[in-house]
Amino acid sequence: MRVAERISVIGTGYVGLVSGTCFAEMGHRVVCVDQDARKIDGLLRGEMPIYEPGLQALVAANLEAGRLDFTCDVGKAIQQSDIIMVAVGTPAQPDGDVDMSQVRSVLHAIAAYALSSKIIVMKSTVPVGTGGWAENLLRNRAMPHLAFHVVSNPEFLREGSAIQDTFHPDRIVIGSQQREAGERIAAMHAPLGAEVLHTDRESAELIKYASNAFLAAKISFINEMAQVCEKVGANVTLVAKGMGMDRRIGPHFLNAGIGYGGSCFPKDTQAQLKLAQNVDYDFKMLRAVIEVNQLQRQRFVVKIEEAAGPLDGKRIAVLGLAFKPNTDDLRDAPSLDIIPALQERGAVVQAYDPAALAQAAARLPGVSLCTDPYATVYEADAVVIVTEWSEFRQMNWRLARCLVNTPLLIDGRNMFEPEAMRELGFTYVSVGRQTAYAEDTQPISST
Repeated sequence: MRVAERISVIGTGYVGLVSGTCFAEMGHRVVCVDQDARKIDGLLRGEMPIYEPGLQALVAANLEAGRLDFTCDVGKAIQQSDIIMVAVGTPAQPDGDVDMSQVRSVLHAIAAYALSSKIIVMKSTVPVGTGGWAENLLRNRAMPHLAFHVVSNPEFLREGSAIQDTFHPDRIVIGSQQREAGERIAAMHAPLGAEVLHTDRESAELIKYASNAFLAAKISFINEMAQVCEKVGANVTLVAKGMGMDRRIGPHFLNAGIGYGGSCFPKDTQAQLKLAQNVDYDFKMLRAVIEVNQLQRQRFVVKIEEAAGPLDGKRIAVLGLAFKPNTDDLRDAPSLDIIPALQERGAVVQAYDPAALAQAAARLPGVSLCTDPYATVYEADAVVIVTEWSEFRQMNWRLARCLVNTPLLIDGRNMFEPEAMRELGFTYVSVGRQTAYAEDTQPISST
C-alpha cells in the first residue's frame, strides 16, 4: 500500500509550485511555503503567479481536496512535515558562480525549527558538493539528536509543459548517501512508472548541469551550421532533419534560430563553466557554446538590418517576447537583447506577446506594447518573429500582408516554409535558409 507523505515545499517558483501541486495530485499532503505574503494570498485564492498551462485547475482541485496548502509560516511547515523539498532560486552571480544565499536561508530555518529528523530533498539546481555541505550545516546548527539526510533529486521540467514533464518524466534521478532515504524518495515517484537512477549525491548534482550543457551545445551547434548553410546555399532545416534521423543524434534541440534563453540554460551553462574553473579545468567546448549563443542574437540584429536597410525611423513589429512559447518568462529572453539593439539603431519598435506583456512593460522601455498581433504589424516596415508561439503560425498572413507598410518578414525561429510565405507576398528571411523574395522586390544592400 502506497504511503501518503507529509511534504513541505519551500519556494513557489516554477519548480516548487508545479512539483508541490503534482505531488499533492499523487495523494501526498503538501504545503508550499514562500515568504511573499501577496503571492501566498493569491495562491490561496487560486491566482497563479506564473503562466503555466493547466496549473491553475490542478491547484484548485487539490486545494479543494485538502491535499495542498500554502503558507508563509516556514516554521510550522517544517515541523509538520517529514520531507522538506528545497525549491528556491539559485541565480548566477556576476562571475558565473551560483548564489546559494536562498538555499542557506532555508537550511538555517530547518535547523532552527525542526523538532524531529527530516529528509531534505534538493530540487534547486545546486553545485556539486551541496548535499554534503548542507548536511554539515544542519548537523552543526540543529538539535544534536536529530538526523538529517539530504537527497539530490534534480528536476527536468520545461516551462510551458512542466505538468506533463512531471507526470511523464524520462527518468527520476536520486542521489543519496543513505539508502533508506533514497528509497523513500523513490517510492514517492513510484506512481509515475519512470525509470529510477540511484546515484551518489555528487553524480546526481552534476547530471542536471551536464544535461542542460549538452542540450545547449546541440542548439549552438545547429546555429553554427546555419551560418555555413547560408554561405553555401544549403537549407539548415533539411540538414537538421537528416542529422536527427540518426538515432545516435536524435532530432531534438536541432532547431536553428536565435539561440536559447530562460532561467536554466544560460545560468546552468555558466555555472558548469565556473565549476570547471574552480577545479582547474578549462571547459573549452562549453565556453564556445555560450559564446555562440550570444553571437546568435547579435547576428539576428544584423540580419534584420541587412534585410530592412537603415533602421533609423523604421517601424519594426516584434512578435514574441518570452524566451519560449507557453510561458511569460522573460529571464534572459533573446528579445531583451534584440529589441534594445534595434532601438539603438533608431528603430521604432512595437511588440506583442500572448503572455509576457505585463513583465515586458518594465523591462523594455520605449517599446509600444500591443494587445494583438494585427495591431502590432500595422504599418510596419518589417515584421520580426522572436518567439515561436502557435498563435503566430495560425495568423491570417494574407491580412497581415495588407496591414504592413513593407511585406518583409524576418523569422528568428524558422516557423514557416520560405516558398509559402513568398506566395503570400512576403519577402521571407529566416535562419540558415536562403531568402525567399516576393515578386517585384530586390535584395536591399547592406549598410
